[in-house]
Amino acid sequence: MKTWLVTGAAGFIGSHLVEDLLRSGHSVVGLDNFSTGSCGNLEEAARGAGAENTAAFRLIEGDIRDRKTCAEACRGVDAVVHLAAMASVPASLANPEECHAVNVNGFLKVLSCARAAGVTKVVYASSSAVYGDDEGLPKVESRIGRPLSPYALSKRMDEELAELAWRVYGLPCVGLRFFNVYGTRQDPRGPYAAVIPLWIAAFRRLERPVIYGDGTTTRDFVSAKDVVRAIRLAAETQSRECFGEVFNIAAGKSVSLNELFGLIRAEFAKGWPEAAGIEPRYAGFRPGDIRHSSADISRARDLLGFEPGISLAEGLAELIRESR
Repeated sequence: MKTWLVTGAAGFIGSHLVEDLLRSGHSVVGLDNFSTGSCGNLEEAARGAGAENTAAFRLIEGDIRDRKTCAEACRGVDAVVHLAAMASVPASLANPEECHAVNVNGFLKVLSCARAAGVTKVVYASSSAVYGDDEGLPKVESRIGRPLSPYALSKRMDEELAELAWRVYGLPCVGLRFFNVYGTRQDPRGPYAAVIPLWIAAFRRLERPVIYGDGTTTRDFVSAKDVVRAIRLAAETQSRECFGEVFNIAAGKSVSLNELFGLIRAEFAKGWPEAAGIEPRYAGFRPGDIRHSSADISRARDLLGFEPGISLAEGLAELIRESR
C-alpha cells in the first residue's frame, strides 16, 4: 500500500495509526470532522512520526455523511481504514438517529466512494458490542446475540454492508471487532469517557473512581499499539478467505473491573503512596452495557497473523508513568 485514507484520523486510534503509517514511509490522507478527535492528537502523531515524514500527510476536515467529501478523500487512495464513528453506547442511547446517520449512512458513503475510486482494500472498525445478549464465553465471531444499544446495532449493520460490498461488488473489506482499546491520547473528559483514562484521571486527583455495577463485570482490554498492528495486517492481507469477514481484536484474556481497579491502584502507589488508600465508589449498572466480555482471537491469529504483544500490566504501567 502506498497511500492510505484514515477516517477519524484525529481520534484516539486514528492518530496512532497515522503516526505508525507515516513513520513507515507511507502517504496518508486523514479525514475528520473533529467532533471527538483533536488537533492535539495529530500534533502528537506528527512528533512521533518525525518531521521528515509529516509532509506525506494531508488532512481533510469534513464529515463522512457528505458524499462529496468522501469522494475527495478516496481519490488516489490504495487502502481505506474506516475508524470515524459515534463510538459510545450511552451516546447512541441518547441520540439513536445521529448514531445511525453517522455509523450506518456514513459508512455506506465511504464504501460507495471507495468502490468508485478503485480502492483495493477497506478495513473498518466494528465492535465487541455486536455480541449483545449472547452469554457464551469467549466470544466467537460466528455467534452473536441481540443488540443492546443503537451503537451495537449500527456496527452489526456495518458488517452486513461490508460483506455485501465484497460479495456483490467485489470490494475487499475486512472488519475488526475491537474489544476494549486503551492507550495514550484517550480522552478522560466528558460523560462517555472510557474506563481506563477516566480512572487514571481520578487517581491523579486522588479521587475515588466510579465502578458501575458490583465490579464483577469483565472486559478484554487491548493496547492501541496492538490494534494498529491488527489494522495493518488486515489491510495488507491478500487472502480472499479474509474478505467480507470480521475478526475479534483483543488480548484474548479478560479481567473484572475490580481487578482492573486493583492493577491501576497498585501501579499508582509505586510512585504516589497516597493512592494506596483510595477505594472505588459503586453505582448502578448502565443500560446497554454488556456484562461479560472475553474474546476468542484464534481466527485473527490463524488468518491475519495477529498476536497481541502488550500485556495489560505493561500497558497500564506505561500509561501511568506518563500521567504522573
